Amino acid sequence: MLTGFSSDRVDLGEVSLHVRRAGQGAPLILLHGFPQNHRAWGPVMPEFARHFDVIVPDLRGYGASDAPPDDSAHRVYSKRRMARDIVALMDHYGLERAHLLGHDRGARVAYRFALDHPARIDRLGIIEILPTADYWRAMDAQLAMAIWHWPFLAQPAPLPETLIGARPGWFIDTLMTAWTRQKSLTGFDPQALDSYRAQAADPARLGAMCADYRAGATTDRADDEADLAAGRRIVAPLHLLWAEGGFPARAGAPRDAWSRWAETVTDSACQSGHFVMDEAPGAVLDAFLRHFGALR
Repeated sequence: MLTGFSSDRVDLGEVSLHVRRAGQGAPLILLHGFPQNHRAWGPVMPEFARHFDVIVPDLRGYGASDAPPDDSAHRVYSKRRMARDIVALMDHYGLERAHLLGHDRGARVAYRFALDHPARIDRLGIIEILPTADYWRAMDAQLAMAIWHWPFLAQPAPLPETLIGARPGWFIDTLMTAWTRQKSLTGFDPQALDSYRAQAADPARLGAMCADYRAGATTDRADDEADLAAGRRIVAPLHLLWAEGGFPARAGAPRDAWSRWAETVTDSACQSGHFVMDEAPGAVLDAFLRHFGALR
């Protein structure tokens, strides 16, 4: 699925990111989520590259990118810091503007990018999330049971790292199976699954993934609340793709939630679990080739 994509290591000063790239046309940056890496986009990368200059990094702390240690304020893995990584990556490639499409944690980086750097984004795509502050505000018993990993991974180190590190492969398989519509991993590329398991078995990357969620519970939530209080909104046209069996559907009306954050919101739903690129790649391509202008 990744044939034809370059594999580069890009030094951004603070961190180096591993990046895959192929295609021509308007730049389209794809940002993966937890517990995955750039391979999450494998089922849709080739088709996107027929229409766009597709750039697919491993976020800091994931895949083959650098995994710096966290700080006490949990800013190192804040979505604001990760969004600045993407700005630096665009500067490295000489790109003034780009489309951004994110899934899961990558979607949190993408909407933070749109809020902090509105002059650098054309159109925004969001897959399978609601804003971080909204989830924490809505955290009742039912939602907490559904997204139990949020408070678990955000616990102080080394509690989650120690527990996951005892059986990292089992943790990844169990978590990912539970989040699929069919409760099965058969639809995933075996090499991608192996890379997710290996990532969780690496203490530096396991610590980074937990730090990602610690930032979500603290600095990311505070940054979101500050934007809400100041009336800041996403200006870039936003399209949301949500799964009928995914997390946003359990927390209310997904489009209504995003309409409080963005000026222009469209949405579509699909029959899938959380891992939409693997479970319903056609829905991803249909929604976002249209949204980013490849199909009219």
